[in-house]
Amino acid sequence: MDPSQPIGLFDSGVGGLSVFRRIRADLPYETLLYVADSGHAPYGNKAVDFIIQRSVAISEFLLEQGAKAIVVACNTATATAIVRLREQFAVPVIGIEPALKPAVAATRSGVVGILATGHTVRSDKFAALLDQHGHRARVMVQPCPGLADCVEEGDLNGPHPRALLESYLQPLLAQGADTLVLGCTHYPFLTPLIQHLAGPNVAIVDPSAAVARQVRCRLEAAAALADRNGMSGERYFTSGALDRTARVMGLLLEQPVPLQPLPKPFRPEEMRLNSAAPSAPPATTSGLKSRTLGSR
Repeated sequence: MDPSQPIGLFDSGVGGLSVFRRIRADLPYETLLYVADSGHAPYGNKAVDFIIQRSVAISEFLLEQGAKAIVVACNTATATAIVRLREQFAVPVIGIEPALKPAVAATRSGVVGILATGHTVRSDKFAALLDQHGHRARVMVQPCPGLADCVEEGDLNGPHPRALLESYLQPLLAQGADTLVLGCTHYPFLTPLIQHLAGPNVAIVDPSAAVARQVRCRLEAAAALADRNGMSGERYFTSGALDRTARVMGLLLEQPVPLQPLPKPFRPEEMRLNSAAPSAPPATTSGLKSRTLGSR
């Protein structure tokens, strides 16, 4: 593995930029590639097979661009597709999951709320996470339909995200949650609004820093960290509308984004026909470990 090769990241849309910016801050000498699959966002309401197909296709594209590691900067894609990606590709594949362990350690009231997508809370990986750490606190899980869409539109403080968050936070706060876990990479961009609505005494846990540490650890183990004296850079791709996506990405990163279209072989429009997820009841677990509120 050549240390000068880039790190590839992807998400269903622009939300993974919350992970991108943390990796860029912690590993400023690395070259980064970012794919926003905005033409198919959000993944939270898509079928499992569709999410796996998109994750494989985008990973193949990143590898064609020379990626030495792949960061699945999407909770839904991690929960759904990371096992397949690790089986199929030889490079390190780093995912993201709700930061339940530090949240459980931080809570004072003993009640933790998780904001996440429906796919994430219904996944086996999430169930395993609850089994591992959920017994140490009362964990309340809130699916948040529509919230990632607000970030995709660049609406971070308008009436719509405010109304959604008020409805999602109210039952968690009413049950005494004093720690909130952001279980979707889109949600850190809503942190100021979440903090305002939840109040200053509620802690908000973002797993981006843990992902950046894991990337560093995996690359160090492979002797593949970039030379601190080398040239770094950034390249951005999308399957969505260039102008609109570039505008939103620029808003989130607070800089102009030279966005490129994802090549057509990696933009299978026919996949849209079978992309919708089948309707399913929200995930539920009983007792103090977890209670799911709302529906997808």
